[in-house]
Amino acid sequence: MDGRGDTNGPKDAPTIETDDAVDQRLGETVRLLRQRAGLSIQDVANKTGLSNGMISQLERARAMPSIRTLRLLSIALDVPISYFFETTDPGDVQRYIVRKNSRRLLRLTASGVVKEALTPDGKGQLELYELTLNPGASSGTDFLQHTGEKAGYILSGSLRLWLDNQAHVLEAGDSFRFPSIVPHMFDNPTQQAARVIWVTTLRQTDSPAG
Repeated sequence: MDGRGDTNGPKDAPTIETDDAVDQRLGETVRLLRQRAGLSIQDVANKTGLSNGMISQLERARAMPSIRTLRLLSIALDVPISYFFETTDPGDVQRYIVRKNSRRLLRLTASGVVKEALTPDGKGQLELYELTLNPGASSGTDFLQHTGEKAGYILSGSLRLWLDNQAHVLEAGDSFRFPSIVPHMFDNPTQQAARVIWVTTLRQTDSPAG
């Protein structure tokens, strides 16, 4: 993308690259939304009337969905159809504001944890996420340690938080905060999905402000 207005040169290659990126983002969004809802491909197929193969190809960016398909998926995954399209907010707004339907979806691990970024993309000392842990999901098998602090609030379900080899089972309405240097990990040992607000600071502060 050099921005030069060459109208005679080949224009198809940049367009194809952009389309591929859009298809990839769309497929990833559908897959993460499905995982967040705790649904299998078969479940989504049953809800939408689409075939398993179509949904699988869409998630792998090997099929381009129609508006009708996106509408069916939005109903099945309980999001507005606008969720599948990029935001058109001005740059200044994107720097400071995250719209409900414009959150970045990120897979934390391959074991059933999906996180949505609640803070804008970019550098900052604080990051805020909403984590969805499907039954049996975990942060991994190893304890984590790093600088900064972590805090959180349990929106629904149960979270088992391991701090320095001690397990703490937290229920909806419970909250926590700890230095990230403390060995930690977490999981959902129940058969119900859990939702957690997760806060991370990138470095330890000397004292609380104010």
